[in-house]
Amino acid sequence: MRCFLLILSSPSGAGKTTITRALLAARDDLGFSISATTRPPRPGERDGVDYHFLSREEFERRREAGAFLEWAEYGGHRYGTLVAEVERIQTEGRHVILDIEVQGARQIRERRTDVVSIFILPPSAEELMARLGGRGTTRPADLERRLRRAVAELDEALGYDYLVVNDDRTQAVAEVAAIVDAESRRTSRQLTLVDTVHALRRDLAKLLEGMAAGSEPQGKG
Repeated sequence: MRCFLLILSSPSGAGKTTITRALLAARDDLGFSISATTRPPRPGERDGVDYHFLSREEFERRREAGAFLEWAEYGGHRYGTLVAEVERIQTEGRHVILDIEVQGARQIRERRTDVVSIFILPPSAEELMARLGGRGTTRPADLERRLRRAVAELDEALGYDYLVVNDDRTQAVAEVAAIVDAESRRTSRQLTLVDTVHALRRDLAKLLEGMAAGSEPQGKG
């Protein structure tokens, strides 16, 4: 089977990270690409588990060396997908799930053909605002900034392969899982079944030849 890159994007608060975690917990055919970032770790975050935490100088050095499949700046900090992370997961025979924003997703879709992209939508503008404002620590200025960014991100949504509305989390996870299953079964990714098709065709042709030979009229003795 040919593995693919599964991109999940959404406005902040729409639930892509929650869906990503649920998929990783339920499936062994997905591997999570740990992003690199220049932002400092938050309480409880671990280097190499939540992110690869890099200095801005190290991030830039790796960027210039071509180590990133994509990168973008958000909130004053840089984030990027390391090529080595993607290759590590694909070597294990698993699809690579990428929880990234629209700018990075666009870069990957332009550079790679083995991509399945899903945009996670909130059920309504009011619900998205409630989710963002319900975090308790959200200041009005930050809320406005996130909502403005959500508007810009939604401009990119129709360029994705699939749209999933995250109204009920369980249903949304099931819909994304169904997409993964369907994409895994594309003919172009079923290398062993392509061989099976050729073998079946060959064997049926031989059977038909045998039937034709057996039905030929016998000559007079």
